[in-house]
Amino acid sequence: MASSVLLVSPLFAGSAQAAPVDGGQPPKAPVPPAKMSQVGGERLGQAGVQVQPRGGAPALPDAKELTARSWIVSDADSGEVLAAKNPHWQLAPASTLKMLFADTVMPKFPKTRTYKVKPTDLAGMGAGSSLVGIKENLTYTVHDLWLGVFLRSGNDAVHTLSAMNGGTDTTVKEMQKRAVELNATDTHVITPDGYDAPGQVSSAYDLSLFARAGLKNADFREYCSTASAQFPGDMGKDGKRATFGIQNTNRLLSGDYDIKPYPGIGGVKNGSTTNA
Repeated sequence: MASSVLLVSPLFAGSAQAAPVDGGQPPKAPVPPAKMSQVGGERLGQAGVQVQPRGGAPALPDAKELTARSWIVSDADSGEVLAAKNPHWQLAPASTLKMLFADTVMPKFPKTRTYKVKPTDLAGMGAGSSLVGIKENLTYTVHDLWLGVFLRSGNDAVHTLSAMNGGTDTTVKEMQKRAVELNATDTHVITPDGYDAPGQVSSAYDLSLFARAGLKNADFREYCSTASAQFPGDMGKDGKRATFGIQNTNRLLSGDYDIKPYPGIGGVKNGSTTNA
């Protein structure tokens, strides 16, 4: 548990490096707004790190070693915020917004339901989108599609599920409604997959709300904690469906050549775009 590791009291709620510009001087790092939401507690609206260490707690990591502009550590069961930095700073969420997508759409379809993908289902994805490899005119189970969302952050899987849900416009509206229900007041949804779009923002605090809501769903817990799986591919000449392996993009979960899996981790969803 985070509370036992960090040894901090609840707050009674809970920079990326910049590239040089012409002249060799890096641009000024963005600064958080002077005033931010106080949802969850007054201290959460203050800029900078907010934490109340108990006696004997280890020193906080050197700020220079942490490149995150905003973060939060909270108890997944109670929601108590243990520590935070600019948790209500509205920033581009990238594919972490897929947690809200899952909170909104996952309860609607049983994992055994099948769906044949139409060419129009895959239209409108942003250039350079992360994909799991959905093919039009092939059939997938809902279980397959959610593995594509969580492991490969597949925008093609998101758009397919959105099509099943009545389309992207309908899904975006439902996601915004769900955010309001969760009191996620920093979040403004433009795309269902988190792809960069003007005005699309969320916050570390809101993302923690989406994660906590999702983790109450057994299917959500299964998908977000899966490190690798087999995914349906093309139909072979023998009439049999091929499969190929996919691995979770969360390197703390799946490990990599330079990092071991983090013991005890259960997900939930990472993401990255140029803007985020």
